Amino acid sequence: MAEAVELDVAGRTVRVSSPDKIFFPEPGYTKLDVARYYQAVAPGLLRALRNRPTTLQRYPDGIDGEWFYQKRAPKGMPDWIPTAHITFPSGRSADEMCPTEEGAVVWAAQYGTLTFHPWPVRRDDVDHPDELRIDLDPQPGTDYDDAVRAAHELRAVLEEFGLRGWTKTSGGRGLHVFVPIEPRWTFTQVRRAAIAVGRELERRMPEQVTIKWWKEERGERIFVDYNQTARDRTIASAYSVRPRPHAPVSAPLRWEEVGTARPEDFDLVTMPARFAELGDVHADMDDHAFSLEPLLELARRDEQDHGLADLPYPPEYPKMPGEPSRVQPSRARKPKPTAT
Repeated sequence: MAEAVELDVAGRTVRVSSPDKIFFPEPGYTKLDVARYYQAVAPGLLRALRNRPTTLQRYPDGIDGEWFYQKRAPKGMPDWIPTAHITFPSGRSADEMCPTEEGAVVWAAQYGTLTFHPWPVRRDDVDHPDELRIDLDPQPGTDYDDAVRAAHELRAVLEEFGLRGWTKTSGGRGLHVFVPIEPRWTFTQVRRAAIAVGRELERRMPEQVTIKWWKEERGERIFVDYNQTARDRTIASAYSVRPRPHAPVSAPLRWEEVGTARPEDFDLVTMPARFAELGDVHADMDDHAFSLEPLLELARRDEQDHGLADLPYPPEYPKMPGEPSRVQPSRARKPKPTAT
């Protein structure tokens, strides 16, 4: 192995050991390539992570090796990286790292972090999200172009309710749309707003979009994954490297690029050049904070007028008040026929 390399990251010296270790065998990208990528895009990534409890998706031996999610702050983390105490749905809790400096992202890369998963909260208020995150997830039989069509209609829905979204590629076939919100509502309320906007999008595109939780009911449609807004569910941050052979990254987009830009356009090599030219195209997100009241009112109308209440949580979550059955429809008990 080559000797360790020291990188200057906004005034912090970050040591990268085993710099020539291969992380992406197909293109031959090394651990140092990943660290230098994060050095190049650090201002944009820090905007997405700043003061947020962040789970690290670590691949210490590259994408072909074992990997894991690091929720608790790693032992030996520098004292200049703060933490936040968070509680999981299970009732357990942990201190997670909360990046406040660009050097933190390169330090995480030194330990094999490829993807950053920030919570939608800040460390001074970990129970009230300040982002509504909408995940447009292509199901089998659909692709990125289908997600694009759903995203443009979603943009129109949001605007009708006084909201503005910022979109990015997932790093795969999907799209993510983030809406900065006032940190006034609980995770449960934010999830309810996500369900409301998903149902509205489904009403407008019933053949193209679904909010059905059970895979057997989704069909060949784009799934609005409302449970990504549940406590302890996270979405890969903007600029995160994804663990796929060609090292794609989750790329922030301007709305006029949605449909012309392709997910494969953005990877560990091309994103630094784009960032050097355009900077962070989502830099103004933190200048906005919208109200969820219009969507929560939509949710109330859905329930009162159409009987549309809550939807199932993921299986590992405790049963929630008002939640419907989590039994897969095809396995649900059928009522016995009435005797005649």
